[in-house]
Amino acid sequence: MASIKPMALIESMSKKVCMHSDVYFRTNRQTGKVTTGKLCNPSTKPDSVNQTKAKSRFRKVLAAVRTILSDSTEKARWRAEYKAQHRYGSLLGYVVHKLNHNYDQNGDLIVTPGE
Repeated sequence: MASIKPMALIESMSKKVCMHSDVYFRTNRQTGKVTTGKLCNPSTKPDSVNQTKAKSRFRKVLAAVRTILSDSTEKARWRAEYKAQHRYGSLLGYVVHKLNHNYDQNGDLIVTPGE
């Protein structure tokens, strides 16, 4: 694999360059390393039942995360947990990770900080 030294413009890029592009850029905030990826041969089949369930669960988690981060006391509690770790680069990503797959037997999302 080739090693590159990105120019200043690419160092600050993230996601897609434009709506029509299939090349994605990502910069690791801690190391500064820039990685790229290309979406090749995307699926044209309709979503399966399991994919539909997963998308539904993710929408529930994201809605809960937005609610949590809009409350200042809850946000402060989660931010303290987030700052104590070094694996996740954003508070949003950390909270989504913590809440993902955190459901009771009825399929309802359980939101408890400080696990």
